[in-house]
Amino acid sequence: MPQKPRARDLGLPFPGTPGPFNAITDVAGVCVGFTTLTDPARQMRTGVTAILPRPEKGSPQPVWAGFHALNGNGEMTGVHWVNDAGYFLGPILITNTHGIGACHHGAVDWMIRTYDSHFRDRHAWAMPIVAETYDGVLNDINALHVTPDHAIAALEAATSGPVDEGSTGGGNGMIAYEFKGGTGTASRRVVVGGVTYTVAALVQANYGRREWFTVLGVPVGKAMPLARPFRMVKPETGPQEMGSIIVILATDAPLSDALLRGLAKRAALGIGRSGSPGGNSSGDIFLAFSTADPMPEPLALGAVVTRRSLNWNEMDPIYEAAVQSVDESVINAIVQGEDVVCVKPAGGVCPGIDTAELCRIVLGAVSAGPAPASR
Repeated sequence: MPQKPRARDLGLPFPGTPGPFNAITDVAGVCVGFTTLTDPARQMRTGVTAILPRPEKGSPQPVWAGFHALNGNGEMTGVHWVNDAGYFLGPILITNTHGIGACHHGAVDWMIRTYDSHFRDRHAWAMPIVAETYDGVLNDINALHVTPDHAIAALEAATSGPVDEGSTGGGNGMIAYEFKGGTGTASRRVVVGGVTYTVAALVQANYGRREWFTVLGVPVGKAMPLARPFRMVKPETGPQEMGSIIVILATDAPLSDALLRGLAKRAALGIGRSGSPGGNSSGDIFLAFSTADPMPEPLALGAVVTRRSLNWNEMDPIYEAAVQSVDESVINAIVQGEDVVCVKPAGGVCPGIDTAELCRIVLGAVSAGPAPASR
């Protein structure tokens, strides 16, 4: 599907300086691939997103990482070890809730073949990162459309360069702020200690209620109310929060385990900028990784490991870049949306956002400036 203009291309004045792709692939070595599955006759609108943090070299290399869950109503495999050891080996996959097992199976198969001597000659085990959000409004999630082969295909399609957004890969069946949502990405370049670093995000956005939706501080959702609800409605509160968001943050800055956990936490501030308070039914789950300090896999590291890290007191530009990247990623996902017919409830329509109206509301408010203080 041809890509529509991104948020910056529409003239929305997001702060910060992006990299050349304004994508997670601006972090050198990071590659992204998709398997997108769409067949209305089978009520199928789903897929798999694959992220390779490092160029593959025949043996797995640690990827230094930190994890945070703002709200744990969701799944991301492998993160217990990330919390304990501060690293993971292998790829990251994002899919729908019922596709976790299939994607884990596919990722393990891919790892065994990609790192064949590692698994053949050692007592090695695979613990890939696999995350999910629920696409059962736009996809027959119980049909288990996603298979291990789809995960492998997404991994084998992973490449650098521009990243497709919206209804691509795991984001194909996702909804954000009751607009069509999905995959979004953005990046920032910042200077710390005289060195330029990249911080970037990729999100699978499937969360939020319309009345919460905010763009650059402007309450867009209240100005663009739903014509009629198409999801679960409670008489006292309106449509119920039923989604989730996965955020993957990448950087080439050298960071300790503690700083990577802190970086992952900043994703919560990023999703909050577009209005979410972190609804009870939303799995808001975040992983941050650094490609700095490439090293052999742990069994070959020796008794002492030496790593570099930025000073704690120099982290503010990195944290700000993460918040900005996550916020813009969410909006990039939404502006790609088009109207999609619902599977559940049958006959409902999840609308794509009217980008002309979005720009009219936001740019009008931004040009008007802040309202005068009341007396």
